[in-house]
Amino acid sequence: MIATLRRAAVVGATTLIAALGGCDLGPDYKRPDSPTPGGWREGSSDPEAIWPSADWWRGFGSAELNEMMTVAQRANADIGAAIARVKQADAQVRIAGAPLLPSRMASGGPSTQQAVFPIGATPQVAYTTYTVQLNASYEVDFWGKNRAALASAQAAAHASRYDQEVVALTVVSSVANSYFQALGLSDRLQVARENLAAAENVLSLVQSQARVGTATDLSVAQQEALVANLRAAIPPLQQQYSQTLNALAILRNKPPTAVAIAARSLAPLPVPEVAPGLPSELLTWRPDVRQAEAQLISANANIKVARAAFFPSLSLTAAGGFQSLALSSFLGPGGTIYTLAAALTQPIFEGGRLHGQLASSKGRYEELVQSYQKAVISAYSNVEDALAATKRTAEQQASQQVAVAKARRAYELAQVQYRVGSTDLLTVLSTETTLFSANDQLAQARIARMQALVSLFKALGGGWQDGGNLNVAMVQAPAAGRGRR
Repeated sequence: MIATLRRAAVVGATTLIAALGGCDLGPDYKRPDSPTPGGWREGSSDPEAIWPSADWWRGFGSAELNEMMTVAQRANADIGAAIARVKQADAQVRIAGAPLLPSRMASGGPSTQQAVFPIGATPQVAYTTYTVQLNASYEVDFWGKNRAALASAQAAAHASRYDQEVVALTVVSSVANSYFQALGLSDRLQVARENLAAAENVLSLVQSQARVGTATDLSVAQQEALVANLRAAIPPLQQQYSQTLNALAILRNKPPTAVAIAARSLAPLPVPEVAPGLPSELLTWRPDVRQAEAQLISANANIKVARAAFFPSLSLTAAGGFQSLALSSFLGPGGTIYTLAAALTQPIFEGGRLHGQLASSKGRYEELVQSYQKAVISAYSNVEDALAATKRTAEQQASQQVAVAKARRAYELAQVQYRVGSTDLLTVLSTETTLFSANDQLAQARIARMQALVSLFKALGGGWQDGGNLNVAMVQAPAAGRGRR
């Protein structure tokens, strides 16, 4: 009868453990709903469009830019820090997964003790015992707390990888922008020097005419003022150029003196074509969106951890080994020792700590839902902004090239007429200023167009595509034990 009861108890306990071991307190993760536009306002949605490649900057046809990108990807400090954060997150996954396996420890050594006997006997006897013991402990994951903690760490590790991709995309985009800015400033400096040389030639002509009495001192003073203004415009451009080189040095993790640019103009660089695909595909090409979702999944798993803390936990411990008073009989049958124990703990009063942890986890999840939805909307907005900038800057550059041609024609005609005396210096000065301004604006339009293209490549994810590392099903709860958030 007693044996039957024991067997029934063992079977019942085994069934209970198996049943509770499959419980999960939920909630299951579900991607938040977010609006998806049917098309782009500033561009056509071609489902056959080719998204940017991972090395999109090669489309600009600059070997110097390619070399700068290679160095930045290898040496940039921000990318290095992001890689270190990935290593930390991977270590946290190993830490979080440890409670799912039994822990084992070995101990051993001599122990000297004294036995005290009653009055009349030998007062005390000292003796030494030798012990070697293996200890094991394991927490039965009834409520899925440890599994949820592991899932949270895994999702956080994925988020750290997406963050690394975000940092890398930001770095290469900054390198491209700074490189184009430097070339554009070089163009503007060349324009400024050419403008200054042209103005000095006109000044020489006016001074010659003043010496023979065909030009007034006022005409000379007006042209001298224009020359002085053009000369004063050069140092600020030189300063901006130097600052841009310094920015490139930081991006490449090199001292400023180690960075120089051989190219001198934006004009020879080709303009690559890029067209976005369907808006519904964008989210899979944006590492920042995937990072926001990974953080959301991690927070969802933390709610499960906080829920499980309200329920009992069962810990099993076992120890076995040998103990003897003499080393000669240490491994004998009489020296074997073992213990088995189980401990069930149930929180009763925690002063509101557990409720606070649960409320905090829920609040964090709600915060990250908003962050995720903002990341989605921002992704669509970034593409629209970049498409608009790409289109408008191309139109601006084309119009400015026409304006430069017209201004140059007017300036040349005014010079000819001034030399023969059919027009006054004021007309020459007006056409001269117009031409100089048009040349500078054309150089700025080239910079804006190239940087708009960089923004579009970045907005489209820069050629990055999720390789499927983040498996949402990995952190979803099984059907049993689902709960409400």
